[in-house]
Amino acid sequence: MASRTPSGIVDKGPAVEDPPVIIAGAGIAGLTCAIILARAGRQVIVREWHNSVGHRFHGDFQGLENWSRSEDAIDWFAQTGIERNFSTHAVHEGVAFDAQATAYPIRSARPLYYLVRRGSEPGCLDHGLLQQALMAGVDVRFGDRVTDAGGQDVLAIGPRRADVIAAGYVFETDCPDGNYIALNNSLAPGGYAYLLIRQGRGTLASCMFSGFKQQAEYVARTAAFFAEATGLDMRNARPFGGFGNIRVPRTAMQGKRPVIGEQAGFQDALAGFGMGYALRSGQLAAQSILTGAAYETLWRRDLRPMLRTGISNRCLYELANERLRRWALNRLSRTDAGRKLGSLYRPSLLTQLVYPVARWRLGKALNDPSCDHENCTCVWCQHGLG
Repeated sequence: MASRTPSGIVDKGPAVEDPPVIIAGAGIAGLTCAIILARAGRQVIVREWHNSVGHRFHGDFQGLENWSRSEDAIDWFAQTGIERNFSTHAVHEGVAFDAQATAYPIRSARPLYYLVRRGSEPGCLDHGLLQQALMAGVDVRFGDRVTDAGGQDVLAIGPRRADVIAAGYVFETDCPDGNYIALNNSLAPGGYAYLLIRQGRGTLASCMFSGFKQQAEYVARTAAFFAEATGLDMRNARPFGGFGNIRVPRTAMQGKRPVIGEQAGFQDALAGFGMGYALRSGQLAAQSILTGAAYETLWRRDLRPMLRTGISNRCLYELANERLRRWALNRLSRTDAGRKLGSLYRPSLLTQLVYPVARWRLGKALNDPSCDHENCTCVWCQHGLG
């Protein structure tokens, strides 16, 4: 008899003899998929070659973006049956700096994003999802490296290349809470630098789309910039870094296996946001397994339009000069930023017309010539290769 799972998915009801679903990777995409499947009565094995979840993170703050969809990002958790056993904080305002260090206040009635922490510590998103998976009966096997996709049912092993990297510090501070972003190529080529402070904890980073080999220089400039612009004082600063893979795949299947999260390239090309895509693609893979719906159809319908819009937006951003970017920041500061960003992320005639050229340009632009993997200390060369 068919039944409805806590995530709202109608499960046809697995036979007793159904084999376990094997998921390669215990990132947030793989764990989301595992939780939904296990709560629907399926046996699930998650194979993770590291010894903990969130191995790439160190308690750093990240933003769960909240402007690209009509529904609130937090509501997705309740709709999917995922509990919020991790810290979240709604961010309604912040300050953006242009390349001349001019400050623009940014405000939104609806949260622009939700601050979450990443890593293996209690309170972090990764840790919270792991606890839910274990409580649901998922068999999570750490130190179990997948060397062959054969025998796996879902692939979620994270980015296979670095199209964007973020590097900086997590720290303690007496500075007041604040959210800052700087659009300045001398701090973060092609991207942005950011500073997030919440209740005495902070994260500072350069999010760069090129210049990986000069990572240390850009991080130092970013720290100096925010010290001067905001009076930042860091204590017990620990370096951290991450990387992301951006593309719109022709297929998100490897054979008969769904590919989810960053392994599929599901990440916003403009700003690098990827958590929402990871969570949703994990849900869609579970839905496909439980209902028999084609995963390829599901992700193309739910994720591809915004992925394509993100690539078009990146192209338009790169073509804009500093004067045009200042004009855009000025406009953003004079309106509800959440609504304005939401309109930019919705597919439009302009983004559809730009997309073919944008996709071609993106492929060339993301091949960073500075990172040749020789005598390079960028976060990808140190932790991502292999």
